[in-house]
Amino acid sequence: MAGERKSFLTATQRYAEGALFAIALNQAQIHQTRLLGLRSKDDHPFYGDRTSSSSSNDSVSEDPDLWVNENSGLLRPIFRFLDIDSAAWLGLEETAGSSPAKHHLGAFLRLLAEEGEEGTSERLEQEIALSKAVDSMASSMETNSKSSQVKKEKSREYEQECREKYSPAEVPSNSVVANQPIETPQESDTNAICGNDDHNLMDNSLNEKPVEGVGMLTYHRKVMVLYELLSASLAAAETSEDGKNYTRRRKGYDARHRVALRLLTTWFDIEWIKMEGIEMMVAYSAMAIAKEKEAEEEKSQSPRGKWAKWKRRGIIGAAAITGGAVMAITGGLAAPAIAAGFGALAPTLGTLIPVIGASGFAAAASAAGTVAGSVAVAASFGAAGAGLTGSKMARRTGNIDEFEFLAIGDYHNQGRLAVEILISGFVFNKDDYTKPWEGKIDNMERFALLWESDNLIAVSTAIQDWLTSSIALELMRQGAMMTVLSSLVAALALPAVLFSATSFIDSKMTIAVDRSDKAGKLLAEVLLKGYQGNRPVTLIGYSLGARVIFKCLQALSETEQNAELVERVVLLGAPIAIKGENWEAARKMVAGRFINAYSSNDWMLGVAFRASLLTQGLAGIQPVDVQGIENVNVTDEIEGHSSYLWATRKILDRLELETYYPIFKNN
Repeated sequence: MAGERKSFLTATQRYAEGALFAIALNQAQIHQTRLLGLRSKDDHPFYGDRTSSSSSNDSVSEDPDLWVNENSGLLRPIFRFLDIDSAAWLGLEETAGSSPAKHHLGAFLRLLAEEGEEGTSERLEQEIALSKAVDSMASSMETNSKSSQVKKEKSREYEQECREKYSPAEVPSNSVVANQPIETPQESDTNAICGNDDHNLMDNSLNEKPVEGVGMLTYHRKVMVLYELLSASLAAAETSEDGKNYTRRRKGYDARHRVALRLLTTWFDIEWIKMEGIEMMVAYSAMAIAKEKEAEEEKSQSPRGKWAKWKRRGIIGAAAITGGAVMAITGGLAAPAIAAGFGALAPTLGTLIPVIGASGFAAAASAAGTVAGSVAVAASFGAAGAGLTGSKMARRTGNIDEFEFLAIGDYHNQGRLAVEILISGFVFNKDDYTKPWEGKIDNMERFALLWESDNLIAVSTAIQDWLTSSIALELMRQGAMMTVLSSLVAALALPAVLFSATSFIDSKMTIAVDRSDKAGKLLAEVLLKGYQGNRPVTLIGYSLGARVIFKCLQALSETEQNAELVERVVLLGAPIAIKGENWEAARKMVAGRFINAYSSNDWMLGVAFRASLLTQGLAGIQPVDVQGIENVNVTDEIEGHSSYLWATRKILDRLELETYYPIFKNN
């Protein structure tokens, strides 16, 4: 029966795609502690050979910390889904983890490009149908130019409003520091990117080129491979057949899998939006499966019986149903907007997945078009609660009085398989929790965290009032700006005059720092409970919001979690000590890029946080010398700490977060 087929690739091709995914997964772990750059061929995406904590002579099976080790639960369920002979699993793991990837990629690409003698015509037909559907989906996800223009205009209006109110006072022309450069710590060649250094652009670098030999693959084959691997990644949470206790704790879409897929799309020279289109198709077809399941009685309820039936439902269906299902993965309900997507894709996907057929997609589209239908479909997937926006955290943690997620952007409840949480930390009213982020354009489901507004507004206002006072202007004229920064960098004590002049800020700042630390622990609790759905999370925050994220990562590191929850992190103007904090542990909690954006002229940050962080350095004004952290100098965008209110969007645009590699574009 055609419907029982779950892959249109041959056994050899499935073996090769499994091998490529294993290599990408291991490379992604290597890049946690070894940033890619432009300085040598050793930084090319496939020149690495094990993680920094491993000896190249060790067997992968002897290193349980490796993502490609069988105990991680990241690979073997995928091998099983792809029907790769179990006798080959250990060899694939060893190949991925023990040898330089460059020695093997070409061979596996050749295997993947080979055509079998049987079913070649049918396979090509299906690959073309799939790639057309993906192109259609990606096209529908392209940013609407009119909507984008409106957002940019609103962002400019917000910037102008903030500049008029909060721009830092200019240093008087007769100041001893006027026109003098501010010395900053020497940046490490391995993890620092400066916004005004042309050599740090990745546009024409070797790292942006596809892997040698990938030209052997057609575009249609590449899309099919990515499609199957995503399906396998979601299905990988179904481990009942293994009988093993994996270190992977959660079901759903693992952040490490998404990072590996992001690297594969780069190797394949495929735009990331095509991968996002594939993710959406998985979500849509999951709804179709759910609707079909709702209409018929399951004959067997045993885990083995259900797994056998799921495997008969085609490439996407088997993946989507397992791992808690896509509706649970998205943490919410399917929106009526999905109905339109179903209508457009039904003819194509109906031929790709015969067990569903065009009628199945039509039924799902009909169900998605009504609230009752959406509830029914979501219920069939075991979706719990209303996701982040429904988690106002009735139970208080410590002294936290306000902790609420606000939906922002256009892509809520539409089956997006990744979520972004955005956290402001220097605010003057509640609008400042959302407006700095509204101009950011991407395809993720996005939430802003509203937290402790009374305390944050109080401390932000106190700092701003002080900055505009005659005392502050006089101190600036006398060179306080240089003194603060040089003292922090050199771990020296600040002049007594600064302590006395800013002492009234201390009590408010002490409370704000304490609340940010507690909010970080609460955010970790939210993520561990899965309010965001079982899908990768990107965390971005500025000022005290960045501290919330860092404390969240620290709290996660104290559990048995690995990097399965958080895909990417961006800290901007972070009031976090460099010494005395466990940056390495926080880095391990992030599967992909971990960025510390700092401004070497943000002396106000130094003044405000001097009491607790005086002699320990400060991430917001200098690089963090920890392997795997991407330090980005944003001094050219930041006039003062309040600049993050309006400059954050520009900085994020220049970082190009959808790229796999470190990048910071020039203006």
